[in-house]
Formats: sequence, structure tokens, C-alpha cells
Amino acid sequence: MKYMNFDPQIHDAQKIATLKYNVDFRTYDRLFGSRQKAIASLVKSLKNDKTLRVIYDGEDIIGILNACNYYNQQRIHFITLKLFIVEIMDHFVICNIEKDDIYIGEIAIDENHRSKGYGTRVINDVIDHARKKGYKRVILDADFRNPKAKALYERLGFKVYRKKSFLGRGMYNMEYVIS
Repeated sequence: MKYMNFDPQIHDAQKIATLKYNVDFRTYDRLFGSRQKAIASLVKSLKNDKTLRVIYDGEDIIGILNACNYYNQQRIHFITLKLFIVEIMDHFVICNIEKDDIYIGEIAIDENHRSKGYGTRVINDVIDHARKKGYKRVILDADFRNPKAKALYERLGFKVYRKKSFLGRGMYNMEYVIS
């Protein structure tokens, strides 16, 4: 597997936006009213995303990873009013990134490549990178409504350290402490 920074000149923005949509489709559907409107708005927002990586296996795009540290985390920016609302809602439920953390904001594996171990490999790659760079934790969020994701993260050694909710949206903030 290899990771490449998202580049709208190279990558299929529609496919990448669809993968982003799949991570939080419930929130997007609630705000946009339709999958198509949400994805169209996400396509426009991609040019502002500096931490988005496209995941390849050979020549095939198999998913996306959005990960950052304290210094390069995404700041709230105004793209469209509805995406701004998503960012505000996120602010109240996602992990607080500390200086010695790597934060996994999004992992999405294309539906044609699921159940092949790619999600596990991506998370393990992030943990290995964090260990090599001297970080103390890898942190991420698991939506209250996604028990499969939470179970996967727990199998990989993540533990819940905080629960947050806001306006009916909730997340388990989870950490993997690097020894």
C-alpha cells in the first residue's frame, strides 16, 4: 500500500468525496437532504483539505486517510454553510489533539475493497509512523452509531478515554498509547 497527498489534478474528486461522505453519511444526509447534494459540496471542499491522503494498492485507489498532528490539524474554514455546520458539530465531539498525538480523522475503504484487512493495515501503518516519529498516542473517534468500527479499534488496542455528544451526535474518543 502507498499513500499520496490528495491532488485534484490527479485524483477523481467525485470518488474521494464519496469516500468522505461514507464516513459520516448520517450527518451529511441530515444537513443536505440528499447524498448527491452532500457529495457535490464535498467535492468543492476537497481543495482546502491539506491532510487528506489517497490510499493505493498497486494502481487501484482503495480508500482515504485523513490524519494529522497538533501542528497541521485542520482549522475551521467556511466552505459552505452546511459544511461549516458539520465542522462546528465535529468541534464538540471529536478528540482534542495534544502536541504528542497523531489524530486519525477519517479512514474510508472503498466498498469493493472492504473485509480484506485494509482498514487494519492503515491503522497499523499510522501507529508505526507515530512510533518512529516519537509520538505518545494515536487518537481517533468512533461514532456511537458505529459499533463495528469501535470493535475494530478495540481489537487493535485502542481504548475509550472520553465520550462526547452534541445535538444528538456522539463519539467515543479513543486512544492507542505508544509504549
